[in-house]
Amino acid sequence: MKQSKLLFIISFMSLLACAQKNKSKVVAETLTSINYKTEVVVPDLNIPWGFVFLPDGTLLITEKSGELLHFKEGEKIIIEGLPEVYLRGQGGLLDIELHPDYNQNGWLYITHVSSEGEGDGGNTALIRAKLSGNKLKNVERLYKTGPNSKRGQHFGSRITFDNDGFLYFSVGDRGNRDLNPQDITRDCGKIYRLNADGSIPEDNPFVETPNAKTAIFSYGHRNPQGMVKHPETGKIWIHEHGPKGGDEINIIQKGKNFGWPIISYGINYSGTTLTENTALPGMEQPLFYWVPSIAPSGMAFVTSDIYPDWKGNLLVGSLKFGYLERLVLKNDKVVTRYKLLEGMGRVRSVRQGPNGYIYAALEGVGIVKIIPNK
Repeated sequence: MKQSKLLFIISFMSLLACAQKNKSKVVAETLTSINYKTEVVVPDLNIPWGFVFLPDGTLLITEKSGELLHFKEGEKIIIEGLPEVYLRGQGGLLDIELHPDYNQNGWLYITHVSSEGEGDGGNTALIRAKLSGNKLKNVERLYKTGPNSKRGQHFGSRITFDNDGFLYFSVGDRGNRDLNPQDITRDCGKIYRLNADGSIPEDNPFVETPNAKTAIFSYGHRNPQGMVKHPETGKIWIHEHGPKGGDEINIIQKGKNFGWPIISYGINYSGTTLTENTALPGMEQPLFYWVPSIAPSGMAFVTSDIYPDWKGNLLVGSLKFGYLERLVLKNDKVVTRYKLLEGMGRVRSVRQGPNGYIYAALEGVGIVKIIPNK
């Protein structure tokens, strides 16, 4: 009798565990959303890393290959005056963003890979400049990470501003996970915070730490290629590539360690164990993580009334699977996921335009506009 009861309990617990596992799987699955159509507004782009709308409604677009394009009146005009762009692997011309007071000061911000500085190869740099006709002027280098490396991976990079006018930009660990991300005396594997002119904010977390890189705001990151300000809280959200599994969404906090590579929900590409730890004291947990990896790139919140069912959702591009993911959030938790633009191409960047429509940059396609069905 006792043995039968024990077997029943074991069977029940196994069924419960299986049910919980299946429940988690259902939550993790992405549903296909079909209540929209698309329109290609900028055709024939190769790897459009970033794009931004100017006040007149025209577009500035960065091609990873090193071209800054101004799209207006149906034409792509090459903007001259960029610093030399070092091309290697995942590196090249990266993100672009406007100053929040662009109408008054005309500053635009760009990240690119530069060979300037210590060592052979290149590393991520941040510049600002002004657009004058078809040329950049007043080009200033605000920050250059170092040392240079000939490795071809994990340059980052995204740019955004917070409500107080501080500038944030991301740089990956440059493929050197054992040395860079956990060491605040070294660049790479970090989120940086600067004043808009490139100077260091007085209240940055490591300004009083000997030998620290004082531009660092948070550390322990792998390769953040998505960054956006939350439209209500003003907090900075990022996502970053994991190894095999374990892509993450994180809300950046001052001076915090986000764990890479000491903790991770992923494994090595070879299938071997990367770390036994998914959590440790003093290291932040992700808001959400993907297993398997989707290779996230680009990030935007939907605030527009044009998409009433999507309002408050988070959009994330998938390089690996070639779709745009729409994540439904509740109390900063992902509760449902939907696939948009499935099968159209690798989504590199996404942005809500000043007209309220969502635009996504797809490799080998261009920039597409998402239009809800009536």
